[in-house]
Amino acid sequence: MELFDTKIISISNQKGGVGKTTSSINIASYLAASEVPTLIIDMDPQANSTSGLGVELDKDSHSIYDVLIKEVQIKDAILNTQLDYLDIVAASSQLVGAEIELVSEISREYRLKEALDSIRGKYKYVIIDSPPSLGLLTLNVLTSSDSIMIPIQCEYYALEGLSQLLNTIRLVQKRLNKNLKIEGILVTMYDSRLNLSKQVVKELEDYFEEKVYKTYIHRNVRLGEAPSHGKPILLYDASSKGAQDYMSLVSEILSKDEK
Repeated sequence: MELFDTKIISISNQKGGVGKTTSSINIASYLAASEVPTLIIDMDPQANSTSGLGVELDKDSHSIYDVLIKEVQIKDAILNTQLDYLDIVAASSQLVGAEIELVSEISREYRLKEALDSIRGKYKYVIIDSPPSLGLLTLNVLTSSDSIMIPIQCEYYALEGLSQLLNTIRLVQKRLNKNLKIEGILVTMYDSRLNLSKQVVKELEDYFEEKVYKTYIHRNVRLGEAPSHGKPILLYDASSKGAQDYMSLVSEILSKDEK
């Protein structure tokens, strides 16, 4: 069996509503559509990546909660999706209590890392949809990741809270994962007609420079509709603007990594 040089990317921003889950689902799906073996891990207690990919847990399925708390092997929690090259470790509502249950555990920040170390080499990319908070689940995500992608929406308060996230990243780099890098800054909900969108992008480019992806994710109704049908955008409406944006973004990610 071919062994891959696995890259683990967390998609994270403690601010809700920035397109984190939409990006996780669609980046993972377009990687899979490029025949790149990809695993998505749903670490958000809302389980929107799980439902957005049309995956349902039955009584025999294990979720990421079982991996973190019950020490189930992660390979036993991997489920197939509608796409050939895309697997998922799903979230369940039990994940809500995981933050509290982890508090008293030894090496609690490393639970996810230890689980993922056992499957390194099986996938080229592991995409982690992080919870919208800076608690123990997010610390687990950042400790186990090679890099973090930060989605930021083009709105007035977009940059608020970003310094808090950057401080958390610095703390993780110092104490838990010195190899954590910023993969890129992803502009979401972009509207070229609005000066505000252009202003947010300018501020991001001034601060993060070449870390800002050239591809922006435009506001798109079809992107919002797709999850309610349990489909990524490429299976729901491949000709939509949202689908073209994510396809372009994944091409950018792959070409950066080839370099």
